[in-house]
Order: sequence, then structure tokens, then C-alpha cells
Amino acid sequence: MYRIRTWTLTVALGVGLFTLTPAVSAAPDKPKYSIEEVMKALHKGDDAVGKRVTKGQGTKEDYKKMLEYYPSLGLNKPDKGDAASWTAKTTALLNAAKALDKSEPGALETYKKAVNCKACHKEHKEDK
Repeated sequence: MYRIRTWTLTVALGVGLFTLTPAVSAAPDKPKYSIEEVMKALHKGDDAVGKRVTKGQGTKEDYKKMLEYYPSLGLNKPDKGDAASWTAKTTALLNAAKALDKSEPGALETYKKAVNCKACHKEHKEDK
């Protein structure tokens, strides 16, 4: 009976440590792209992905590109402004891109509202 308890305790402890290890050793997510890289990839130029999408001309490839870049925004620290505001704006943008990719009703209107460049730049981009 003693061996069974010891074995059970050993297995339980091992499983507990195995499942806990990633949580303890995991570093905070680092952005794959900088804010500037995201803006350049999705918002700069006359034929930018963001501009095509807001015109209702976005493709599945555009949505996939948005889903590749937008997650990095929230992981970066903006030049200025409140962290909670930054998180809210970048989360709204990412969620809108996810909705577009899933072809959810109202996704385009949600994206247009979330991609308000002036509102974000005014609050979070350093004046140069």
C-alpha cells in the first residue's frame, strides 16, 4: 500500500511540475513587428491593405496579412499616452481583423471604426 501511495504522489507531483513549468518560465510575448513596421505593411501608400479593406475591396490574403501584423501592435509600447487606451485601440483593431477574416456580419463597419488613424495618432504618436 505504501508503494502505491508513493508512486501516486510521485506521478502527481511530476505532472504538476510539468504543467506548471511553461507558466513559470514563459517570458512575456515580444512583438514580432514594431509599430512602424505594422504601419508600413498595412497603412502606408495609396494601395495599402487598410485602404483597400475600408473601401470594401479586401481579400482573404489582405485579412491574413492583417492577422499577421496587428497582434504586434498591442505588444509594443506607444510613444505616448495611456496604456489602457493603447490596449483598447489595438485590441479593437485586431478583433475587427479577425471578424473580417471570418466574414462576420458588420465586420467592415467595425474595422472602419477601429482603424481611425487620427484618433490613435493624436493620443499615442509622438509629435515630430
